[in-house]
Amino acid sequence: MTEYTRGYTPGDDQLRALLREIRTIAVVGLSSKPERHSYNVADYLQQVGYRIIPINPNEAEVLGERAYESLLDVPEPVDLVDVFRRAEFTPEVARQAVQVGAKVLWLQLGIVNEEARRIAEE
Repeated sequence: MTEYTRGYTPGDDQLRALLREIRTIAVVGLSSKPERHSYNVADYLQQVGYRIIPINPNEAEVLGERAYESLLDVPEPVDLVDVFRRAEFTPEVARQAVQVGAKVLWLQLGIVNEEARRIAEE
């Protein structure tokens, strides 16, 4: 993971720099249900030009994109992993994010897991 991803919340300048570099975002836990936060966030990101890759073993396709069971199944590079899963599932997501070479692991507001943070920072 890159130097500006250290810590829980990047500053505004760091966030702008990060979002300029990112092209492909894997959304772990992305649901096809429009009332879910994961759907709304991914829909917005897609509308503003990011490539979205849904990660959810219970979905075949979301927002017109093929869904994958895990990050390890994605056949292309992933820049950022955006996580919409409960905190106890995030260490495994962090391990997979590191394994696929993602630059950033982004846990949504309210999701905190020190083990996942440690894995991403190593």
